[in-house]
Amino acid sequence: MFTRSGEWAIISRHRVIVTYLKSLKFRILLVLLIMGWIPMILMAYSLLGSYQERAVAVRETEVQNQCRILSNQLVSYDYLRAPSSELIGGELAQLSNLYDGRIIIIDQNFKVVKDTYGLIENKLVVSEEVIRCFRGETSTRLSNNRFLEMTVPIQETDSQRIIGVILISVSTDNIRDNVDVLTGNAWIFLFTYGLVILALSIFLSHFLVRPVRRLVTALQNIADGHSSEDLNVRNYTETARISEEFNKIVTQMRVLDESRQEFVSNVSHELKTPLTSMKVLADSLLVQEEVPLELYQEFMGDIAEEIERENKIITDLLALVKMDKKAANLNIEPVDINDLMELILKRLRPIAARKNIEMVLESFRPVTAEVDAGRLTQAFSNLVENAIKYNKENGWVHVSLDADHKFFYVKIIDSGMGIPEESIDYIFERFYRVDKSHSSEIDGTGLGLAIVKSAILVHKGAIKVSSQIGEGTTFSVRIPLNYIA
Repeated sequence: MFTRSGEWAIISRHRVIVTYLKSLKFRILLVLLIMGWIPMILMAYSLLGSYQERAVAVRETEVQNQCRILSNQLVSYDYLRAPSSELIGGELAQLSNLYDGRIIIIDQNFKVVKDTYGLIENKLVVSEEVIRCFRGETSTRLSNNRFLEMTVPIQETDSQRIIGVILISVSTDNIRDNVDVLTGNAWIFLFTYGLVILALSIFLSHFLVRPVRRLVTALQNIADGHSSEDLNVRNYTETARISEEFNKIVTQMRVLDESRQEFVSNVSHELKTPLTSMKVLADSLLVQEEVPLELYQEFMGDIAEEIERENKIITDLLALVKMDKKAANLNIEPVDINDLMELILKRLRPIAARKNIEMVLESFRPVTAEVDAGRLTQAFSNLVENAIKYNKENGWVHVSLDADHKFFYVKIIDSGMGIPEESIDYIFERFYRVDKSHSSEIDGTGLGLAIVKSAILVHKGAIKVSSQIGEGTTFSVRIPLNYIA
């Protein structure tokens, strides 16, 4: 039964997911539309612009050719001196009508010999274009995007001397009309094409978002606890990779969650057992009126052992919390690692002696490093103590210390029961116990190796493990000689 806040949390999450899907679908739709429309619009404008430029260029070439022919005829008929030739007049009128334009013939005195409009005949025309044409420089310009104005020289056949100028203005209205018709057709095509692209984009956006919607729905179900199945959305390479990576994370989280639940159960049991034992011992003493001294001392000794056991569990928990604070509270100072390792083995030899385990320390050279002696002592003590606890009777533990110019190396090798291959990836996780069947026989809370890893990582070091079932385990530790802040 959901609480009111839980219901609102699920509703809020659902709204966020729906909003995300709508946003994703809209973005995909927008991208598809942009990819479809913009190239077509640019291509249409490019083609229309190219057509207009090409049409104007073709018209310019045609008019220049006609004007050169006309120029030769004007020279042949000596039209500039005697502008009475009906043949030339007819050709001028025909050419003017053909291009819906105006032709002006100017002699070398800048006098207008002929104007097809009949407006400025016998008048002087002195303009920059005309002067430049007499110098041999022809000009062409498009005026108001409606008229193509050109100057063509009239040259004598023999001497190539310029004796006059043809000033012609040609209308480009028919080109503009053609462009307008093509533009209208282009807009009709673009509108039709746009509708097709819109429909196709809506379909594709829905189709492309569908796997993402399945992915998000599956994630929501898993997050809400309604599904325990692995994520499996493999429509695309990306969704397949997301599914694989998410399944890996979920698997790790499930293992960690199971370890935590087991830890809570174990610690609850471990904390409760000493208390129960102490209460039973204390009650036994209280119900007896005259307790013999020997029995009293025995019970008090048992109570002291249970208190020590309780203290060990609490100490490990506090140590792990302290390790989580990382470098903030490190007490870094130069430490003789050789002396530190000898001290650790000296403290643990009595424990090893109970199982007749031989302990050997091999130091290859003097080693001094900048470390937190307290944390490293606890880390190496845990490793050596584990090598003793999980060893066999009459076994051995070999500890070696070496260094180079940058790191020092510690190896702890034992002849114990070994670690299963499937457990090696998890032994440094908090609350994880490898040998669950012997958890009641072998003292420990499953926090030791987590403490070890935290202590080594906070020194910017590394730890590796290799093991064979029934043959033993090797822990290899590497730590910088100089602390890296």
